[in-house]
Amino acid sequence: MATAIRDGQDALAGLATIVGSDNVLTDPETLEFYATDVFRRHELPLAVVRPGSAEGIARIVRHARGHSMPIVMRGGGASYTDAYAHQRQGGVTLDFSRMKAIHIDEDNALVSVEPGVTWAELREALGPRGLKTRFWGSYSGLNATVAGGVSMNAISHGQGTAADSVVSLAVVTGTGEMLCTGSALSGPALPFSRHYGPDLAGLFTGDCGALGIKVRITLALERAGAAHGAASFDFARFEDLHRALRQVAASGLAEENFGLDEALQQGQIGEADLSDKLDMAGAVMKNSASLAKGAKTVAKMALAGSKGIARAKFAGHFIAEGFDDRDAAHKIAEIRRIAREYGKEISASVPEVVRAMPFAPLNNVVGPKGERWLPMHAQLPHCAARPFHEALQAYWQSRRADMDSHGIYTGGMFMAIGTSVFIYEPTFYWPDARNAYHERTVEPVHLEGLPVYEAAPEAEALVKEMKREVVALMHDHGGVHYQIGRSYPYLKDHDPVHLALVRTLKRELDPDAIINPGALGL
Repeated sequence: MATAIRDGQDALAGLATIVGSDNVLTDPETLEFYATDVFRRHELPLAVVRPGSAEGIARIVRHARGHSMPIVMRGGGASYTDAYAHQRQGGVTLDFSRMKAIHIDEDNALVSVEPGVTWAELREALGPRGLKTRFWGSYSGLNATVAGGVSMNAISHGQGTAADSVVSLAVVTGTGEMLCTGSALSGPALPFSRHYGPDLAGLFTGDCGALGIKVRITLALERAGAAHGAASFDFARFEDLHRALRQVAASGLAEENFGLDEALQQGQIGEADLSDKLDMAGAVMKNSASLAKGAKTVAKMALAGSKGIARAKFAGHFIAEGFDDRDAAHKIAEIRRIAREYGKEISASVPEVVRAMPFAPLNNVVGPKGERWLPMHAQLPHCAARPFHEALQAYWQSRRADMDSHGIYTGGMFMAIGTSVFIYEPTFYWPDARNAYHERTVEPVHLEGLPVYEAAPEAEALVKEMKREVVALMHDHGGVHYQIGRSYPYLKDHDPVHLALVRTLKRELDPDAIINPGALGL
C-alpha cells in the first residue's frame, strides 16, 4: 500500500511539471464531482488534470503510460452512460476547460476547435458571421463540448449527428503520438477534406474516447438561415406521431423535429415556474427577427398557456429554417400539410422556445419535482418503431406494481434522424437523493424550490434492473445506440470479424489500455 501511494504521488508530481501544480486538482470535493455523472458515482480519480495544449496532452499520455495510469476524458459531464467512469483506482480525469481556441476559416468553410469548446460557445462565435455547422449541438450544449459530442455522436440541434459534420480530427493515441485524419495527414495540407484514402475520422466518431483523445476537431461550415418557422401538433396515437416525424424527415424540410409523450409534456412544460417562463419569453423576443414579430409570438404563447400543450397525448414539434421569411414560411407550410394528416395543430410555444434557448441550463437533469432522472435510447429502423413501442408499453404494464411501489414513472421523447433512423428515448423518474453532479450542475435557484428526498437504494436497483431489460427489448427489435459509454452492450452484437477488428484497433492505438479503459466494453 505504501509503495502504491508513493507511486501515485510520484506520478502526480510528474503531471504537475507538465501542466503546473495549479492544474492538478486533488481536493475531495472536486474528485467527488468529477467521479459522478447524471446517474451515479464511480471510482474516485487520483486527480483531475487540466491540460493547456495538444502537446501537453501528448506528454500527459506518455507520462501516464510510464506509470500504468488510466486516463479518462470528461467533456461537459452530461453523461448518463458511465462515459467518464473510472473502473479502478489510480487514474486521472482530464478536464479540457483551459483549451478553448476556435479558428474560423470562412474562405474554406471550416471551423476548428480545441476539446474544451462547448456547442454554445461555438454557436456564439459563428452566429455574428451568419454561419453554422450542419449539426450544431446537443440540448446540453451549454456544458457539453464539441469533442465530447463527436466522441458520443450526439444528436439534437440541426441535421444528422455530430459525426456527420466532422471533416478532420487530430487525435493523441495511447502511445502519446499525434494522428491527423483526412487531408491533414499529408504534411502541410489543411484539414479541408475528410476523404483521403480510408475514412479514418469515422473511427474516432462515436468511439466514446476509447481509441484516443481528440485535441482538434474540424467541422464543415455553411450559411445559417436568416429566418425560421415553427409548428406543433397533438397526435392521439404514437403511430400518428411516428408517421408525421418520418414523412417530415423524408421531405428534408425541417431543421429540427422532436416528439414528447404526455408525461414529458406535463412534467417539463406544465411544471415550469414563472421565472422559467419569463426567461423563455425573453429569449423568444431576443431571437425574433423584429420586436413586433417577437411580441406577436410571445402573445400567442401567453394566449395558449401551457395547459393545452401539456395535455397533448403525443406532441410533435418542428422547426424549419429559411434564407428569408418567405422561404421559412413555405417550408413550415409544407410541414403543416404533412402533419395535419395525422394530428391537430397546437401552439408552437415549445419549438419557439427551443429555437430561442437551444442551450438552456441543465435543470432538467432532475425531474419536475426534484426526482432522479435517467434517460436511455435506441436507434430503430422506422419499420420497428411501432412494434417496439407496443412491446415497451406491455413491458411497463407488466412492471407497473413494482414501479408504483417505489414511485417510479416514465416518459418518452422521439426524433427522426436523417431519413432512416428513428430515436426512441424512454426516461425514468423516481424519488431519490441527489448526487454531487446535481448539486453542482443544477442552478441553485432551481434547486431551492424542489423537494429533497432520502436515498432510495431499492428504487435505484429496480431502475437498473428495468434499464437492462428495456435495453434487451430494444435489441430484440433491432435497436442500436449512440452515446454507448460503458452502459450499452456494444460488444454483445458483434460478429467475430467485426469484434476482432475493433479489438485490434484498440491494441494498435492504445497498447497498454490506458485511454478510457472500459469504454465500448474494451
